[in-house]
Amino acid sequence: MENKKTRRVFLKQSSLAIAGVTIGQKGFPMVDRYNRIRGSNDRVRTGFIGVGNRGSELLHGFMAQPDCEVAALCDVYKPYITRDYTQVDPRYIKEIGRIPRMGENFPKSVKQFTDYRKLLEDKTIDAVCISTPDHWHALQTIDSIRAGKDVYVEKPLSKTIAEGRKMVEIGKKSKQIVSVGLNRRSAPIFQKLAGEISGGKIGKITFAQACHVSDMFPNGIGKQKAENPPRDFDWDMWLGPRAYRPYQYNIAPYLFRWWEDYANQISNNGIHYLDLIRWLIAEEAPTAVSAHGGKFVIDDDRTIPDTLHVTYEFGSGILVTVTILEASSGSLIPYGFLELRGTQGTLYAGENDYKIVPAIAGQFQTWKELMQPEEYELKRDNPAVGETYIDSTTSHIRNFLDCVKSREQPAATLETGHRSTTLAHLGTIAMQTRKRLEWDGLKERFTNCSEANNYLSYEYREPWKF
Repeated sequence: MENKKTRRVFLKQSSLAIAGVTIGQKGFPMVDRYNRIRGSNDRVRTGFIGVGNRGSELLHGFMAQPDCEVAALCDVYKPYITRDYTQVDPRYIKEIGRIPRMGENFPKSVKQFTDYRKLLEDKTIDAVCISTPDHWHALQTIDSIRAGKDVYVEKPLSKTIAEGRKMVEIGKKSKQIVSVGLNRRSAPIFQKLAGEISGGKIGKITFAQACHVSDMFPNGIGKQKAENPPRDFDWDMWLGPRAYRPYQYNIAPYLFRWWEDYANQISNNGIHYLDLIRWLIAEEAPTAVSAHGGKFVIDDDRTIPDTLHVTYEFGSGILVTVTILEASSGSLIPYGFLELRGTQGTLYAGENDYKIVPAIAGQFQTWKELMQPEEYELKRDNPAVGETYIDSTTSHIRNFLDCVKSREQPAATLETGHRSTTLAHLGTIAMQTRKRLEWDGLKERFTNCSEANNYLSYEYREPWKF
């Protein structure tokens, strides 16, 4: 009791004003805690919602920060909460292979939950890290904001465009810090390039592309029949707002990324590239989008294409393409994972390095090089140039914790995350309708296809609402 009283006194003293409280949806209090500026040595008590594959990676990233205290773990699969690898279903280990080893030595004070709403009721928790399947991000982020928690939510921000806009609106009404896990926003290479490229370093850009390749031929995620889930896996809670369907071992816990109801690969991998390109070309939203592809080769249960090519048109005169290839190997891009073509040169960028190749004069042109070639690499612990390589996810977590303390906006805000996630959703909807769609980025509606607007949201399964 004395510890709780001391913490309450500290939090009250560290506020600049007493915040008002109103009751939000589902009974969570809308707590305005934006002015609770912590000291540099205060530890941020963090709860983790979803601690499977990616959730464990983020958990370890947060644990590496000296000012983060792991306060609670929440998951629908009990071994993930107890962190006991020996209790994991052997089929998960054999057939999926993306099961975290776990075994962390947590103090007994780390609380365990199977329902995230119970975690949010704990008023001693300052922040949450959400790394659940995509179809859960909107509800859990909104509920966390309303519960007065700061939020780190994994990409993609949402499963639908309507969810994303609602998340932004709720965030604006609060003073909570919300960071979206577009971790390359915290990568030094792209922070450097963002100002230079948009400032005209390679001239007027007319084309950019990215490509994700993973040859899953011939079996993909395999074929499975409906079965009962493991006894300690809460399948109904995992489904949440999505329509009920029987459990299959090639859906959860990891393979949901190949099922459209829960995720897809353009929002899983493509979202990183789309976010970076949008940042580098300083664009908010496209004016049109089209897509081609399908399930051409792989004979499995997936409900998304194994081959997908999406083209975005921007009003400023730029074409952007993102290609997802899961039935072949070898990237379309000769260096790194991004290519931006300008009138003066072409940029090829990777996680920690880039090359700029000068343009070559074409027909009827007599000019020489318009810029010099350039290569740049951020090396691990390079004191000669005063640089130290830090993994972008680690940097992004650090940025979030710093912003929790300073109350400054993080590197990837809700609006940033929503705009970039929208690009992924637009590509999916273009694939579903098989039409060239014209997009109003201000109203966030399609202007030439009523059918496409039906994909902006979906009806939640009772009792879930947002």
